[in-house]
Amino acid sequence: MTGLEQLAERAGRELEDAPALEILRWAAGTFGERFCVTSSMEDAVVAHLASRVRPGVDVVFLDTGYHFPETIGTRDAVEAVMDVRVITLTPRRSVAEQDAEHGPRLHERDPDLCCALRKVRPLEEGLASYDAWATGLRRDESPTRAGTPVVGWDAGRRKVKVSPIARWTQQDVDAYVAEHGVLTNPLLTEGYASIGCAPCTRQVLDGEDPRAGRWAGSGKTECGLHG
Repeated sequence: MTGLEQLAERAGRELEDAPALEILRWAAGTFGERFCVTSSMEDAVVAHLASRVRPGVDVVFLDTGYHFPETIGTRDAVEAVMDVRVITLTPRRSVAEQDAEHGPRLHERDPDLCCALRKVRPLEEGLASYDAWATGLRRDESPTRAGTPVVGWDAGRRKVKVSPIARWTQQDVDAYVAEHGVLTNPLLTEGYASIGCAPCTRQVLDGEDPRAGRWAGSGKTECGLHG
C-alpha cells in the first residue's frame, strides 16, 4: 500500500462525519495545486464549495462532443462568474472522426467503448498532473454509489478521490443551491435528474432513481469514470 493510499484510507475514516467544507479544506491543504474538482456541469455545487476554501481552484470538465447546449452554457457561466479555473478536456478524436473509424452512433452499438474513448481516456490524461480529485458523487443517487467514501483511493488512476457531498441528499443540494445562488443546469427543471451526453440521457419518471435516465434500457449504469 502506497503512502497516498494509506493517507486516503485514513482520511476517509477520520472525515466520514465531517462537513463538506472541512473535507475540501483538508484536500486543498494537503494537495495544493495537485488537487482539482471534476464537474459534469449538472450543477456547480462542489466547484462552489471548493472555491470557498481554495479560490481559483481548477475545475475539470469533459467536453465529449455530445453534450446538451445547456450543459456547455452552464460551463461557460461557471467560468464567467465563479472564482475557479475551468479546464475543458476533449477526446483525441472529434465525433466525426470517431464515426469514420468506428461507424456512426457508437454510443448505441457499444456505449462502453464510446464512454471509454470520449470520457475515461480523456479524464485519465487530464488528471495526470493531479494527486487528488473531487467529485459530486452522492450515496443516495443509485445503489451502485451507496458505498461511496468521502475520501477514498482510486486504484485505477492511483489517485485520492474526494467525494465531499457523498452523505448529502438531494434536499441538501437544493438547500445549498438556494442559499448560495449556485449555478445549475437548466435541464434539471425539465425532468432530467442526471445529465450526461444528449443521445444517452432521458428525463426520469416519477419513482425512478436519479440515474435511471442514463443509458435507459441498456443495462448500463456508469460511464466508467467512477468504477
